[in-house]
Amino acid sequence: MARVCDITGKRPMSGNNVPHSKKKTKRRFLPNLHTKRFFVPETGKWVTLKIAASEIRTIDKKGIYQYLKDAEAKYGVTVKW
Repeated sequence: MARVCDITGKRPMSGNNVPHSKKKTKRRFLPNLHTKRFFVPETGKWVTLKIAASEIRTIDKKGIYQYLKDAEAKYGVTVKW
């Protein structure tokens, strides 16, 4: 299962663990993804998305229908209803 946000495309990043001795070792920074179902009242359907927590907060602010319309314009993503 890929760790990629369905809307924004956020992916794992790579970086370093840096202890006090400055001996660096590679590590991965994973996005904070959650699988969540949203009900879209305009269409009367449920949408299941694997989405970053930051985007869940944006959906709470704007509403799911408006967010999906904005995401389609910004990221070029279409969601199957």
